[in-house]
Amino acid sequence: MLEVVWATALERSAGFTRLWPTVIGVTAAALSFVLLTFALKTLPLGTGYAVWVGLGAVGVAVMGIVALGESAAPARLACLMLILVGVVGLKFLDG
Repeated sequence: MLEVVWATALERSAGFTRLWPTVIGVTAAALSFVLLTFALKTLPLGTGYAVWVGLGAVGVAVMGIVALGESAAPARLACLMLILVGVVGLKFLDG
């Protein structure tokens, strides 16, 4: 969730020219990094980072589709599903 918050807030910050979206975005990003460090205590680096980035990317894309009216073309949705399949595969198949 923090990935969606910081990406959306930074988009709304208009290049760091609006104070509150900038503060929210930077704070959410910092908290997200902190939580990633906790996850990396038990997950391998490659898996942890891929899951973090993959779920963040899908979350931000879904936010764009649902809340901002971005394209929900079938090919785009299929690509997002491929990211999710890859994340799930990394998480459950990592030995």
